[in-house]
Amino acid sequence: MLNKKNIVLGVTGGIAVYKACDIVSRLKKLSANVDVIMTKAAMEFVNPHTFQALSQNPVIKEIFETPRHWDIEHISLAQKADIILVAPATANIIGKVANGIADDMLSTTIMASTAKIVFAPAMNTKMYENKIFQSNMKRLKDLGYEFIPPQSGRLACGDIGTGKLADVDKIIEFLVELETEEQDLLGKKILITAGPTAEAIDPVRFITNHSSGKMGYALAEAASKRGADVTLIAGPTKLAPPIGVNLISIRSTLDMYAAVMKHFPEQDIVIKSAAVADYRPENIADKKIKKEEGNLTLTLARNPDILAELGKIKENKVLVGFAAETNNVIEYAKEKIIKKNLDFIVANDITEEGAGFATDTNIVYLIDKKGDVRKVDKATKLEIAHNILNKTKEFLK
Repeated sequence: MLNKKNIVLGVTGGIAVYKACDIVSRLKKLSANVDVIMTKAAMEFVNPHTFQALSQNPVIKEIFETPRHWDIEHISLAQKADIILVAPATANIIGKVANGIADDMLSTTIMASTAKIVFAPAMNTKMYENKIFQSNMKRLKDLGYEFIPPQSGRLACGDIGTGKLADVDKIIEFLVELETEEQDLLGKKILITAGPTAEAIDPVRFITNHSSGKMGYALAEAASKRGADVTLIAGPTKLAPPIGVNLISIRSTLDMYAAVMKHFPEQDIVIKSAAVADYRPENIADKKIKKEEGNLTLTLARNPDILAELGKIKENKVLVGFAAETNNVIEYAKEKIIKKNLDFIVANDITEEGAGFATDTNIVYLIDKKGDVRKVDKATKLEIAHNILNKTKEFLK
């Protein structure tokens, strides 16, 4: 994760500079310390005061400006940085670094640093496809510099093609993954449930919900990258399983109950993010139910409460639940912690924009059994997943 990481953001000249403001804001929400270096061209697009307000640090502009401290600015920033991100990165800055030119604050800091260097290019399509630029980019990649590929689409100049700065979500995800190489969950067994369940009515109809499984799959991906042995028990989704994860596909709540109970004893952590059906049809027709006059009445039977059953036998395992609510989010979540003997719960309001089912982002509250509540503002589900795993670690014995 990026908590307390020192990130130097290099901002170069281009219409995509305004997106760099969002990058700073998102990094601060992840508790990173951000120092911004702006080139002269970048300052033609956005005033440095904007970045100073967002980063809560002075913006570095000129290599020969009066230093704020006794130390040499570019050397101290280079030594301080865990990551140097250049976004947007023009053909000019990439060409300078590829050829060892250090003639301004940003290029000098990059040359003096042993930190991870990441470029997010943004430029006209013809410039991006230019053989000289491609050669410079390849040279830097061969030397171990990282690149976040630009998008394709309509550019500010009116051309259509590759060259748009990558989405801010993608940039933040890239940095999060770059900084989670530490195998802090190595040797831990984690069971994660994801997606909806489907309760059959007849051979062609079923009862389900809107869950896409994206949150559970993001948790599985994040846990696997942090070294955990991950078992993912998932209902019907359209998602590809993360690499290195043991996927067990199920359909109904009873299927999930059986799979969870089978694998539960060997786990250290269980994160129950699936949106299971509370009820199922009491009788499943063996043939398609034909339409007739009048209404159709279905009698529903109660499904087992998987999370509550796990709470009864959890012993020293870490047990995490989810609460997707439409009102009284904190109150209902706290009740669920007690009723189901959870260590903590991930609660959200599915009616809130940018949260809930099917979206690539979420807004959640992490509420533990001590009553502590921490809100994680709107972020990608992978970022949310790492926040959840960080919280989980607090309960490991």
